[in-house]
Amino acid sequence: EESQPVDSEIDSVAGWRKVKQFMQKMGKKPSSKNVNLNNCGLTATDIVELATMMPHLTDLEELDISWNDFIGGTLKPLTLHLQHVSRLKVLKLSSCRLTADDIMALGEGLESLPNLEELDLSWNSDIGGNLSPLTLKIQEGCPLKILRLTDCDLTAEDGKSLAKTLYRVPNLEVLDLSINKNIGSSLRLIAEELRNASRLSVLNLQMCGLKQDGIRALGAAFQSVFELKKLNLSCNKEAGGGFKEAAAQLVNLKQLRVLDLRQCSVTDADMAALTQVIPLLSSLQVLDLSSNRNIGGSSQPLFSRLRFLPKLKSVLINNCALTESSFQALSMCCYRYSGLRTIGVKEFAISGLANIKRILNNLLINIILYFLRNKSTSSGSHDIYFLLAAMSQAGHLSKLQTLDLTYNGTIGDEGWTMFFKGLKGLKELSELDISLRPSTCQDCGLWFSDLLLCLTQLSGLTELGMERWILTSSQKERLECFNKENKRSIQFQYYNST
Repeated sequence: EESQPVDSEIDSVAGWRKVKQFMQKMGKKPSSKNVNLNNCGLTATDIVELATMMPHLTDLEELDISWNDFIGGTLKPLTLHLQHVSRLKVLKLSSCRLTADDIMALGEGLESLPNLEELDLSWNSDIGGNLSPLTLKIQEGCPLKILRLTDCDLTAEDGKSLAKTLYRVPNLEVLDLSINKNIGSSLRLIAEELRNASRLSVLNLQMCGLKQDGIRALGAAFQSVFELKKLNLSCNKEAGGGFKEAAAQLVNLKQLRVLDLRQCSVTDADMAALTQVIPLLSSLQVLDLSSNRNIGGSSQPLFSRLRFLPKLKSVLINNCALTESSFQALSMCCYRYSGLRTIGVKEFAISGLANIKRILNNLLINIILYFLRNKSTSSGSHDIYFLLAAMSQAGHLSKLQTLDLTYNGTIGDEGWTMFFKGLKGLKELSELDISLRPSTCQDCGLWFSDLLLCLTQLSGLTELGMERWILTSSQKERLECFNKENKRSIQFQYYNST
């Protein structure tokens, strides 16, 4: 006699059927290990329904319900059922308008998640002032590896609460506190506790209100976080002056690949200290010093020593008021070092045509340039287009793959026409962006036909950005028919055009 299925088996089948129906209703593929409901317009009713499914998702490892604006204040029914998904490793709740009650409920639920490795609560502004009910529930020895709290309006008290928690998460690898401008006064405490996070590989403190004392405290922490690979301290405008003491400790970061000090009010004294240390960071691949207007006259020694960084691929120095001697040092660096792939200099137009020519000659003859960005709106930026076109025709740009010339709205029809006619030398160009700045719109001029002819000659091009250029119906039709007529697959981006 054939045995009958037990009630538990029947419940399991019925439960999984319910999961499948719910996921299909949301336009998602059902999975027993990964529930991704990101940006699905979930409601409070949906959260309750999802909560009832937890007993049928015992193998769940990842739950993402980010970018659902209507579920704020409704999280408790879900957190009450987290004990059924004890294998959960990743929980993402960014941009859900979470409330103080939600954070408290989540804190209680953390006790049911002994295997949680990643927690993302970014872009929930009401977390500010209410973080402690969560951090207090983090158990000692917690396996958490990734914690993201970007733009949560965290307060100094939140920062202190987090600092007291760091010793409980010895496996932490990624800590992202960016865009929390009010935690600056507590960053000293956070930095001091980072000595317990020896496995930290990514530290993002962009726009966190860091001041000189915070930078100095971080310097002390660099003696413990030997595995740090990415350090982002950008947009901390009161940090200037702190690097002259902290810079020496950077030498401990032997594995550092990305150093972002953009818009940190770096001083001449800071620059002198950084110049002694940065060339010793043998693993460094990306260096961003952009928007530090005070270093223009003191950057020459650093540029002269960049060739000692064997893995350096990208140097971004936009808006740094570079001097003639700085341009010369940068030019010589490009000439001597063939490993460099990216140079970001925003001041081409105001630097003078001679400097532009010197840098481009050394760059484009000796290295493969992947990215050239010029956002100048100066009338002198006409020279950029004539020079690029001329050098393209001379074959110096034959290896260029990505060309970003956005925000240049002052170029007339003649300049664009010459530019497109000169691009045929870019044999390996795959991405071209000529979009206008968000605040402007312009009609496509007589150069549109020259653009289409140019596209037929750029066999490697796959993306063309021309946002905010206003296309006529006829011009749109010609773009839409271009791929079919020429057997191409270029992705055209011309949004915001009428």
